[in-house]
Amino acid sequence: MTFDPESLGRTRSDLAAALSSERRRAGLTQTTLAKRCNMSQTKISNIEGGKITPTIVDVELILETLGAHDPVATEILALVRSAHTEWQDTWASQRRGLDKKQDELARLEAVTTEFRFFLPTMITGLLATPDYVRASLDRSTGDIAKVVARKLERQRTLMDSSKSFTFLLTEQAVRWPLVPPLAMAVQLGRLASLCRIPHIRLGVIPLEQVGPVVETPLSVFTVYDRRLVQVETHTGALILRDYKDVSAYREDFERYEAHAVWGDECRGLLEGWAERFTRQRQ
Repeated sequence: MTFDPESLGRTRSDLAAALSSERRRAGLTQTTLAKRCNMSQTKISNIEGGKITPTIVDVELILETLGAHDPVATEILALVRSAHTEWQDTWASQRRGLDKKQDELARLEAVTTEFRFFLPTMITGLLATPDYVRASLDRSTGDIAKVVARKLERQRTLMDSSKSFTFLLTEQAVRWPLVPPLAMAVQLGRLASLCRIPHIRLGVIPLEQVGPVVETPLSVFTVYDRRLVQVETHTGALILRDYKDVSAYREDFERYEAHAVWGDECRGLLEGWAERFTRQRQ
């Protein structure tokens, strides 16, 4: 399915109108439809009023009950997928101020208890040293000092033992020399030390690993509980909230996870690579 970025996350009213129209075509009242779908009349009313966004499963059940067929059913299912998707482009974020994006992430992290980070390209801000954070923002505009400060403030969430974090990085992401050798050695030392925190799991997929892990394109993504997934691209980020999308990315994560090294073996790799960067400095 192809998404129009400008329409993502803005189709709730279109979806509500389409479902209401299809119900009326079928000659059913909201109460009758609710009973046949084992839903409350209030829920049907809120869906048709655009007050809540139904899940794909909800819509599939409603369409089946209404006897809707293609192309109407296909169009309505496309609307619900779009209604659960949001596009945040890089340029709009920069115009608004990248520190605002950091504030949004902090609010999301505050209400999340289980995190999964897949990092095939570079080290994420939660794990980064100040030097690495500044280097990662080298091409950004605006008040970079404020953005760096916000990113470093967000790292405090790592110390919350009521949350669990799993970070999965490729060897390329870990060893990419974004900063000078000595700063890279410090960065890898930080990763190795974070491995020792009980509620933080950090794994690395070594370059020599082959198999299913390389069969699909590798994109940076973060799974927040079962609530949503953020998929990062070069020009922005997709926010996916439908449970099917979230489940698909969780399954991808588990498949990649099986190819990583963890614990003492992971620390050994990180410390060895840090030592190599240290020797480059000498």
